[in-house]
Amino acid sequence: MKVAGFIANRIAFNQQKSFSRFIIRLSTVATIISVMVMIVTLSLANGFQEKVGQKVFSFLGHIRIQEKQPEKAIISEESPIIKNDALIESIRQNPDVEDIYPFATKYAILKTKDEIEGVLLKGLDKSYDFTRLKDFIKEGRPVQFNDSSYSREIMLSAYTAAQLNLNVNDKILIYFIRPDGRMRPDKLTITGIYKTGIEEYDKTFAIGDIKLIQRLNDWQEDEVGGYEIFLTSYNNLAEKENAIYETDNFPPTWDAVSARRISPNIFDWLNMQDTTRNVLIGFMVIVAIINLITCLIILVLERVRMVGVLKSLGATDWTVQAIFLRHSAFITIVGVAIGTALALGLLWLQQATGFIKLKEEAYYLDTAAVKIVWWQVGLIAGGTLLICFLVLLIPSILVRKVQPVKAIQFR
Repeated sequence: MKVAGFIANRIAFNQQKSFSRFIIRLSTVATIISVMVMIVTLSLANGFQEKVGQKVFSFLGHIRIQEKQPEKAIISEESPIIKNDALIESIRQNPDVEDIYPFATKYAILKTKDEIEGVLLKGLDKSYDFTRLKDFIKEGRPVQFNDSSYSREIMLSAYTAAQLNLNVNDKILIYFIRPDGRMRPDKLTITGIYKTGIEEYDKTFAIGDIKLIQRLNDWQEDEVGGYEIFLTSYNNLAEKENAIYETDNFPPTWDAVSARRISPNIFDWLNMQDTTRNVLIGFMVIVAIINLITCLIILVLERVRMVGVLKSLGATDWTVQAIFLRHSAFITIVGVAIGTALALGLLWLQQATGFIKLKEEAYYLDTAAVKIVWWQVGLIAGGTLLICFLVLLIPSILVRKVQPVKAIQFR
């Protein structure tokens, strides 16, 4: 094996110009690019899923509990449900549940002197943790709640504020339709402006006090539109949704709806990104394998005479085969190492500077998000080495068929 290693090193570091030398360099570059593309693609896909998922879940929760309304859209005014503290506490005991907050929504019309805009007012109470929305608040602060009466404060999206030409601390006239059909005006102060980057949320929602909605709908204090459940992880949402349904004494008229069902378009888009990522990674693996196989075949053909000489001197087939395998392994290891280093450097640069910009209306983000999962990086590097080594066993078998006499005469 020492002989095989010595000869493999001589081939690898031979500075003599030859066609195989060019192919070796080309194969090394192809391996570098393939590994780099796989790691970058996977990390960007992870970042997309995490950041877009965080936007959806932070704004709507992972799962919503509300009255079943088969004739209505999921995002619409809810029929009231009576608070069930015992049930909510039972759900809270689920280890997957992080927190639960009551909410209610009501359609409203915002009016200025020159403009008018429709919104769905989302009412929250003082138990709500507004740190969940801190990344979205671009100006001002969240709504503050009163113990005695409803808060006369409201948060608008950047889109709505721009449409109405409003700023923080401006007062806005808001109209609601009461259950009896009468129009009820109110004047609220804008305390904050938020932007999620998800168009259907920014064009739809405003945030206010749940007490205002209860008062407008003639609800009792123990009536709410539903509950938003925040989980510790968004994995296996369907299973966790079923677990909520199966909670003891869960009312049959209530519904548990996951964010995936509320915003199917967003999650379908994320699934499409998964498919694109997998296809691209598979393509890069195939490119790396084809390049290395081609390189090894050319290397063997260019050194047929050397193989013949070695065999005539008593070298075994495995010794000769090991020469080419070691050389191919050298190319693969160098390619994987450099490709991994370049990929991590590029990802670090993106995290530090955000130089890859995106159209937020199309991608829900204004810069490409990065999430490096180290076991995935290791899997790509190790998997590429293993797959390439196994595949390279096939063309290396060619040296077993070389006959010493014919090989020495080969031109």
